[in-house]
Amino acid sequence: MPQSHLSTIALQVTSTNQVKQFHAHLIRNALHRHSFWVPRLIAFCTRFHAPPPYARRVFDSAHQPSVFAFTNMLRYYYKWGSNQEVLSLFDEMRQCNLKPDPFAYPVLIKAAGKSAVLFHSELIKRGHDCGMYIRNALVNAYGTYGPIEAARQVFDEMTDRSVRDWNSIIWGYWNLGDEGEAKRLFDLMLDKNVVTWTTMVTGYSKMKDLESARSYFDRMPEKTVVSWNAMLSGYAQNGFTEEALSLFRRMVSVGVSPNETTWVTVISSCSSHGDPGLIDSVVKILEERGIIMNPFIKTALLDSYAKCGRLEMARKIFNELGVCRNLVAWNSMISAYTRTGDLISARELFDQMLEKDVVTWNSMIAGYAQNGQSALAIELFKQMINERVVMPNEVTVVSVISACGHLGALELGYWVMEFITANGVKLSMSAYSSLIYMYSRCGSMNEAKMIFHEMEKRDAVSHNALITGLAAHGNGIEALKFLRKMKDEGIEPDRITYIGVLTACSHSGMLEEGKKVFESIEAPDRDHYACMVDLLGRVGKLDEAKRMIEEMPMRPHAGIYGSLLNASRIHKRLDLGEFAANKLFELEPENSGNYILLSNMYASAGKWKNVDRIRKLMKTRGLMTTTGWSRVEHDRKMHKFTVGDRSHEKSVEIYSKLAELNRKLQGLGYVADKSNASRDVEDEEKEEMVGTHSEKLAVAFGLLVSEPGTVIRVVKNIRICLDCHTAIKMISKLEEREIIVRDNNRFHHFKDNVCSCNDYW
Repeated sequence: MPQSHLSTIALQVTSTNQVKQFHAHLIRNALHRHSFWVPRLIAFCTRFHAPPPYARRVFDSAHQPSVFAFTNMLRYYYKWGSNQEVLSLFDEMRQCNLKPDPFAYPVLIKAAGKSAVLFHSELIKRGHDCGMYIRNALVNAYGTYGPIEAARQVFDEMTDRSVRDWNSIIWGYWNLGDEGEAKRLFDLMLDKNVVTWTTMVTGYSKMKDLESARSYFDRMPEKTVVSWNAMLSGYAQNGFTEEALSLFRRMVSVGVSPNETTWVTVISSCSSHGDPGLIDSVVKILEERGIIMNPFIKTALLDSYAKCGRLEMARKIFNELGVCRNLVAWNSMISAYTRTGDLISARELFDQMLEKDVVTWNSMIAGYAQNGQSALAIELFKQMINERVVMPNEVTVVSVISACGHLGALELGYWVMEFITANGVKLSMSAYSSLIYMYSRCGSMNEAKMIFHEMEKRDAVSHNALITGLAAHGNGIEALKFLRKMKDEGIEPDRITYIGVLTACSHSGMLEEGKKVFESIEAPDRDHYACMVDLLGRVGKLDEAKRMIEEMPMRPHAGIYGSLLNASRIHKRLDLGEFAANKLFELEPENSGNYILLSNMYASAGKWKNVDRIRKLMKTRGLMTTTGWSRVEHDRKMHKFTVGDRSHEKSVEIYSKLAELNRKLQGLGYVADKSNASRDVEDEEKEEMVGTHSEKLAVAFGLLVSEPGTVIRVVKNIRICLDCHTAIKMISKLEEREIIVRDNNRFHHFKDNVCSCNDYW
């Protein structure tokens, strides 16, 4: 077939199928390897989006690809977004001793990203740096990755600047956050196009100045769908859902056809609004317009349904996507399951994924941490590190730090900090606040304060983390000091701040100071009243606490009556205890702890018939007592004990140590407080019950495995009992150890037969 005829056929190619048909003609005429036709075939592949394997086969069919074949293949890979393939192919080109065509450099510069400067140097050496497209590519690269000064130098050296060049340098300044220079250049521009105006809309949106963005949008002489999408995205990404949906309705009303980006933006706005009905209405519009929902739109829908709690719809779309599921789809589904506490379904999906990114790992680790599975969060973090495929980031370590704090695992916390330091993970203000939380929850307030003071900038969250920690440790004076410091720094205390300070005053018995803080709160809520009831109860003013409850301007919640019940237990006011407990039985009938507390009060008073009545009431309501446990960290592992536990590998040594301690304690006059047995049984059986409480087993284990003089840290899930409190105080003096116990209410620092709670908890 004559060349001229083939050229005529080539002019008629308009699709991928026709490219393949034309390719067949070339093969029949043995021209498919020809240096003229191979570059042209690759150009067709680029224009008509032929699949990469096919385009590569065309390229490889040339025995010795020409510069033009390489240049066109570079363009093909760039169009497909395969930047790594672009750079790999460029290396192949060099190995073939071929010098790049000047037209190849704009593609190479764009694909190189931060490394574009290397090509700039090469261009200067070759004298190719004056080309219009090359210079524009350089301005784009420097504007995106910096330094902006290099972009400006290239721009200033241009003798004939195009609109595209102006747009590139303006975007570069927006990317740097330099609104002033971006606006100055915009005002200097004589010929502005729709891209120029859209760049200003996008720039102001990025700066969160939606008012200015909308001003430029409204003044645009003409708008394309890209312009509308820029303004829609500005609203959506900054949380202005109503404005985004209103603009979308206007867009449709003036006859602009939404594209894929529009739909994805609108659907995402609906999820931010939290109204599943809005998503359904958008789906209806899609169906009415006959829009084919491609994987990107379906993924946006999946994410929106997931965030709105419509898991069945989200999973239905997830299943429909099949092989088209991308990381966003997988991650959205995993996050949706963890938000609802379905960790089993989340982990099933996690384990099925062939490729995971940092968001995947973060979703699963945070899911465990936020749903009370802190040990699993830490184990998964260890797995992430060991696999070395994805590098943890700040979000990862914040979840792990919080998990360590929840467990009270200080050694693990140190290990995480070593990882952060060794790997240069940068921490934000919120991450430092998490560290303060971790150290305070692990019983190390000195380190928590050290982190606080190291922070260059602090906000309400970081102050609250420290104040709440001080409160749990009963440091009322320091909590008040940091409240004053907070105000001095111009940071307004919030409700959490005042809860922390009032709790600190309560745990320190600082009545007058607590009253002053309470009176300074503009509109105290139920939690603030609960703190005051707790404080009044602590100092023995139970009748005043009851009056405060009765005079509250809002209905008391369970926490308020819980504080009164505990105060009644401490001060042996059975009448008020019964009053508070009966209120609690109404407000939270399924909380077994309230029944147990009243039952213990009856047991202490020797009223066994009432004990039986409460126990029967619990049985009738199907309530089970919470199993008490205590944990101690050793060798970065948490060792857990329950009452009478003999499952630990060191049980023989633990019970031997416990017996030794009991003999020493009895020698000092210790007598077991058998009232905590809560049952009308023989004294010997009662003594055995309280003698093997979990916290005593944990302390005995801690004494066995730790170095003399070191601190023993115990975490307990329920309130420490009176007998264990007395015994551990004495053990701290006997063994010359500081013992820190964190129960579900506060920290107890035992040292020299004294507890930081002053025997009130």
